[in-house]
Amino acid sequence: MTVTTLHRFPGTHRSHRSFMAASWLLLTVVLLFAACDSGAPEDAPPPPEDTGRGSIVSVALVETVTAQEVAALGLPVAPLYDVDLFQVVYRTLDVDGVETLASGALMVPKGAPATLPLVSYQHGTIVARDAVASVGGMAVEEALVGVLFASTGYLTAMPDYLGLGVSSGLHPYVHAASLATAVVDMLRAARRYAAQEDLPVNDRLFLIGYSEGGYATVAAQRLIEQELSAEFSLTASAPMAGNYDMSGVMKDLMLRPEPYNAPFFLPYTLFAYDRVYDLFDSPADVFVPPYDTQLPGLFDGTHTGGEIDAVLPGVPVTILDTAYVAAFTSDDAHPLRVALRENDLYDWGPRTPTRLYHCRDDDLVPFENTEVALAGFKARGAGNVEVEELNFGGHRTCAAPALLLGKLWFDTFRAGKREEALRTAARVRATPGLARSLLPRGSY
Repeated sequence: MTVTTLHRFPGTHRSHRSFMAASWLLLTVVLLFAACDSGAPEDAPPPPEDTGRGSIVSVALVETVTAQEVAALGLPVAPLYDVDLFQVVYRTLDVDGVETLASGALMVPKGAPATLPLVSYQHGTIVARDAVASVGGMAVEEALVGVLFASTGYLTAMPDYLGLGVSSGLHPYVHAASLATAVVDMLRAARRYAAQEDLPVNDRLFLIGYSEGGYATVAAQRLIEQELSAEFSLTASAPMAGNYDMSGVMKDLMLRPEPYNAPFFLPYTLFAYDRVYDLFDSPADVFVPPYDTQLPGLFDGTHTGGEIDAVLPGVPVTILDTAYVAAFTSDDAHPLRVALRENDLYDWGPRTPTRLYHCRDDDLVPFENTEVALAGFKARGAGNVEVEELNFGGHRTCAAPALLLGKLWFDTFRAGKREEALRTAARVRATPGLARSLLPRGSY
């Protein structure tokens, strides 16, 4: 497999190799091949291209992160390996079921002596297309989560999702089907990379994610368990702070005449669902001026959620046309209601060991989402699902300790690591400040 180096703008690129060394290496390889006679005819056809979902289009090295750099963060987890962070471009499906390209980050531990478990980390809500690890590397805050896993001996996949990274168009925010396929096809790409590079990957497979990533984790888990169990055997899943009840808890939250700390969630969902379900002819059918003309341009992939929030009122429902709200609330068959119900994620029974991590005081994705999900899972016979109710504050401050606890839970499934992981998890629960540097508070 050909691996290139992905060059980024000054200030974000942290290459550990010199251009001169790379040039000499390239020259040596060229001379070596020029001197060799393989005996094959000059017009021999190239090997067939790998195609289909999960096939790899390109791999580029973004940067290398050393174990010393991770250790310097002072987290209660000892990194063992340097990590190569790659951008992988792979084939998947868009929301219409048409083949398209997506990207993700793949974190590879260097020199690991044992076989590697595979973990997929699903990131939280992102609007800006390049605010993903596969593009920005360690300049993107959530990249550290993947690197932390990899530095302790996991092969780590971080799918960007459709509409982010190299993928064009609007990200289909909290759309269960396309999130699931993007995650699954990134896992296929990771396995292909491992096979082609002779990386020793074992049969352990983990899913973890926070916020929209928690939602994406459940969506991917459902797809794997219901349709792809012959291809993937999940070891454990740790969805965190996900909005699993779109038609109930999240709908009620967005309609309340009360301030909300991330008002861009509402138009993001509406624009995304309109792309998938064709809900309205014009933004003016849904949004009042000036938001009907102002908002579409803000969701062009170049703005952050914070930048969009800066132009929105604190009470999200006030940007909506009152007639549209009235039609929505009075008609159970309203197209938006149907779309929301289609994207609920609690009407099935997981079989994989699953822990739903969530802080009781979450201010952006209410804890009731997890309560509804647990009840729905249990009602459908799920016997291996439990809730980890946490008390580390709101949505943003909860992310770091929750993710670290999820990682430590996964460690208990690995030979020889269970007791140490349990001891460290007890320390994190007692002292949440140990995990504060894992993700800055503004990541979600």
